[in-house]
Amino acid sequence: MANQLTDRRRFLAGLGAAGTTALLSGCVTSTSSGTSSSKGAVTLQSNLSAPQAKAAMQDIVAAYAKKGSGKASLNTVAAETYRTQLPTYLTSANPPDIYTWYPGSVADAYARKNLLLDLDDVWAASPDLKRYSKALNSLCTASSGKKVFVPTTYYWWGMFYRKSHFAKWGVSEPKSWDDFLDLCDKLKAKGVDPIGLGAGGNTAWVASAWFDYLDIRINGARYHRELLAGKHRFDDPEVRRVFDRWQEVLPYFDPNGAAVPFQDATTALLNGRTGMMLIGTFFADAAPKDALDDIDFFRFPVIDAKVPLAEEAPTDGYFASARTGRREQVEDLLSYLATAEAQEIYIKGSSGTVLPCNPDAKDAGTALVRKGRKHIEAAAEITQFFNRDSSDALQPTADTALTRFLAEPKSIGGILTGWQRDAEKIWNA
Repeated sequence: MANQLTDRRRFLAGLGAAGTTALLSGCVTSTSSGTSSSKGAVTLQSNLSAPQAKAAMQDIVAAYAKKGSGKASLNTVAAETYRTQLPTYLTSANPPDIYTWYPGSVADAYARKNLLLDLDDVWAASPDLKRYSKALNSLCTASSGKKVFVPTTYYWWGMFYRKSHFAKWGVSEPKSWDDFLDLCDKLKAKGVDPIGLGAGGNTAWVASAWFDYLDIRINGARYHRELLAGKHRFDDPEVRRVFDRWQEVLPYFDPNGAAVPFQDATTALLNGRTGMMLIGTFFADAAPKDALDDIDFFRFPVIDAKVPLAEEAPTDGYFASARTGRREQVEDLLSYLATAEAQEIYIKGSSGTVLPCNPDAKDAGTALVRKGRKHIEAAAEITQFFNRDSSDALQPTADTALTRFLAEPKSIGGILTGWQRDAEKIWNA
């Protein structure tokens, strides 16, 4: 067990260390005897349930069918239900064939349990995947050395707002942490809750973005990844500093931020009830099309200029069940999903706020996307997100600790002690 834990910690701590160029590579895999039927269409289990994203996935499935090499049956599940049910899907007697999800440590955790299909043959045979970056290759490679993931898109996190609202309020993007606090003061003076959150309902994970960004701004991306790999403690003084800084901005948060899910927080942002929100571009898939041109963002403020600039830029894509009885069909569909054609279909059908992994695929070309691409390229290092840089199993420990902090900020000492205790149970499992 000790050797296995050490190997896993090395794997997690090493992810993303190559910096921005490392963003575009990597996947994970493992094998098991097939138990699902070899008949019928490939089942594609999707968590992309926002209206525009779901429609885009339907477009991809239709385009694949037209090619004549096979068919896929799309099953879209509400995102938060999917998140909690994914382990059940993968361990069921007759699991779906292909799943939307995340590469890196998340996929590796499932691969270690022999739940993911070995995709080495897909990567070796695909002319598209052969041209993917070394960083994406690394991100999609499990600690076993096998490929288990096909990446298709990536996106960025930032402080999003509506340009028309900032203009109406007479405020502008901040350039420093002090500017950010000043912006919050100005918005609050106008009767606007400066910062939306959306960590209520079943989207408590949204609060992890604040922990991630404060940690990478104060302690750096390397420390952050090592912390999530168990090489540091959540009750260390460095982590306490993160929460000391967070307490500076707590008075500016929407008072309902920990009570409503992020979808409602998005609505509040779009309607001008809150001023800005730390969120990923996926929120735009639920925004009205006519609002997209009015959406903008700024970089989470730098706190310590000596800390190398890092940004959250998660990669999305697909892995497959090791128990599939349709391996040939699964490999064919995954090869198609890696093409520029498939990724451009998704970008066109969705809000268009993601960037394609295929080097030949074109992005939406909007001002927002051009700014987002420069935003990522300017970073010295890239992180994914709390659970993506650790595991799906560790995320609930963050949800518990962070929601308690939002409710009881003065109890941070006991909260961090409890977080470390809960995290150790996951790391030592």
